[in-house]
Amino acid sequence: MKPSIPKGTRDFIPYEVGLRNFVKEKIKFNFELFGFEPIETPSFEKLETITGKYGNDGEQLIFKILSNGEKLSKADLNSYERKNYSKFASSISEKALRYDLTVPFSRYVVQHQNELTFPFKRYQLQTVWRADRPQYGRFQEFLQCDADIVGGNSLWQEIELCMLYDRIIHDIGLKGVLLRINNRKILYGFSELLGFESRFVEFTTILDKLDKIKFEGVKKELIKQNFSENKVQILEEFILDEGSNKSKLERIKEVFEGSKISSEGINELLFIIDNIELISGLESIDLKFDLSLARGLGYYTGSIFELVIPNFPEIGSIGGGGRYDNLTESFGKKNLSGVGISVGFERLYMVMQKFKLLPEDLNNKVNVLIANFGKNTALTCNSILKKLRANGIKSEFYPQDSKLKKQLSYANTKKIEYVILLGDEELKNEEFILKTMREGTQTNFKISQLESIIIPKLGKIN
Repeated sequence: MKPSIPKGTRDFIPYEVGLRNFVKEKIKFNFELFGFEPIETPSFEKLETITGKYGNDGEQLIFKILSNGEKLSKADLNSYERKNYSKFASSISEKALRYDLTVPFSRYVVQHQNELTFPFKRYQLQTVWRADRPQYGRFQEFLQCDADIVGGNSLWQEIELCMLYDRIIHDIGLKGVLLRINNRKILYGFSELLGFESRFVEFTTILDKLDKIKFEGVKKELIKQNFSENKVQILEEFILDEGSNKSKLERIKEVFEGSKISSEGINELLFIIDNIELISGLESIDLKFDLSLARGLGYYTGSIFELVIPNFPEIGSIGGGGRYDNLTESFGKKNLSGVGISVGFERLYMVMQKFKLLPEDLNNKVNVLIANFGKNTALTCNSILKKLRANGIKSEFYPQDSKLKKQLSYANTKKIEYVILLGDEELKNEEFILKTMREGTQTNFKISQLESIIIPKLGKIN
């Protein structure tokens, strides 16, 4: 069988894993700097837990896990014959791989509510799965990095998350990043104004495609789906407005005078924008109110965010999130608002590659190789190895007593800086040779000097 992996998944060589861990640590450090605590949830959930939360498009991308044994006897073959494949799939599956981290987190909060202190600030760095068509920057298995605050509806929480995004971007050294911001309440107000309120989810799903198909494409699709052409043109006037954040919001506010829900959304955004300015703004990202931002996921109810790089549009968004007021209600807990953001790890990593922001040398390689000269010296070599490791020096013992040329070649390939040579003659003299690979020099030392001279010297390179 020819070895291969499924489309939309990847293998990572040790060097890549090291770089990925470097980026993860940057994100994790800032999550913890802002007071978020780590949790983990299972890679799969009950199907009933994650369905009905993502809208029609999202539901189609959930990886369902096939039931086994007698449970398959419950298969709804009538649904299959009637080509109702969604219902048929549910009859042969009781579990599914998690689609995101937010819905499992909401389940977690309700299940563990008596163990948590609210408002609860959590972060997660875990894998999610989506049955999406693999393409550039889009995978079926990928890492998500989420930070959420649940148990409060203060708008200072939205400001906190904007500042968190800013801090992460600052720490990785990325320039030209834009944080788009909108509010679902404003979008709902527009759907009411234009007579689309009964088709709000469909309206926002199409509007969310604006980055990919531009407004002309959105306009054509709305009209194709029988949305009024005249009313779509009213929407166009506001979406293409190039004024400042405040001027655009004030203009929309005039249109929605008397609309409670829209006014709430506008005032919430003005509060966020005004107060970010008052605390000296954001250092590394620009904040832009964008009426076209809709966020396809159906559970958002208030402020929504999306992190993009305008001069690298082909990568898509590198982060997003928003306020969700009703997500825990489906698990039996009402009136528990939450807000969160996600860092799209895979895309952020690709951006860092493109702009050469990843370190060239991570210094996570082995520092010392102890050469193998056979059974007579192996015990002493491993005694030295134990002392090196006890002092935090990354080291290994070559497992076979191969020719020295082969062992030195191994050290060169792995860029190991030092090789300890201890053969029969050295053992007899109670000494070893320390070879510096880069310079090709070597020096004899007494074994008794290991802890007083060699270990302090090698410790400096860690």
